[in-house]
Amino acid sequence: QARVLLRAAATGEVPVVRAVSLTAHPAPPRARTPAAEARTHRVFATRVGLVGASTANGHVIRERDHFVALPSRRGLSPRGTGDYSVKVCAGNGRCAWAAVRDVGPWNTRDDYWNPSSVRQNWADLPRGRPQAQAAFQEGHNGGLDQYGRRVRNPAGIDLGDGTFRDALRLTDNSWVTVTYLWTGHGPAGTVVTPGIPLNVRATPDTTLPPVGLAGDDAMLRLQCQAHGRSATGSQGTTDLWLRLSPGYWVSRAHVSAPALPFCPR
Repeated sequence: QARVLLRAAATGEVPVVRAVSLTAHPAPPRARTPAAEARTHRVFATRVGLVGASTANGHVIRERDHFVALPSRRGLSPRGTGDYSVKVCAGNGRCAWAAVRDVGPWNTRDDYWNPSSVRQNWADLPRGRPQAQAAFQEGHNGGLDQYGRRVRNPAGIDLGDGTFRDALRLTDNSWVTVTYLWTGHGPAGTVVTPGIPLNVRATPDTTLPPVGLAGDDAMLRLQCQAHGRSATGSQGTTDLWLRLSPGYWVSRAHVSAPALPFCPR
């Protein structure tokens, strides 16, 4: 995937792209790049709603939908993909994994997860501080967003109803911890349960209640795999599970993923 960033010249001339050509060449052999942690920031989350409306990437919002919105197209997944996905964790210990399918809240050019050297707008703010948060809390830009509207809450992410209510079990707008999964590198998989969220469990065992949910198309950062236990099986089964991080596991059967080493015992 390639994205082109256009910047107007100081003279006011508007740049135009007429064609883009990409050529792939085999990469030279090299040692495997070690996994790197993705950026994580604590931001205020609000609920999207808007069932039946279309998002910025053309997705039609369903009842109890699992997706999120971020205030910049630089973090927007193409329709039907989870190229840009996040992990969202609430104060109650529950986490959600969801694709970014819409742009908002408040601003649309605020890629606050990026360093100031490449941040599209508001480069004067610290990395990880949404402009809406700075406007609401500190009066940044006179307390207004990019459209001149008075900012009424510090939101830096919007959550679909399913992510908000079912995955995180929130009852009101709340501060959450967000990991922007595309900013890291290492093994990754994709949830392949169209329209149905995938249970995330504390151990590789379906007899235990879920500790979170992963929406369809969501990117998952993966560490290793292990044999687990199913609710219909006995002690030992051949079911394979994938560890996202300590305390978070998903069934291998519902994830498109590369081969992984087995987790150390």
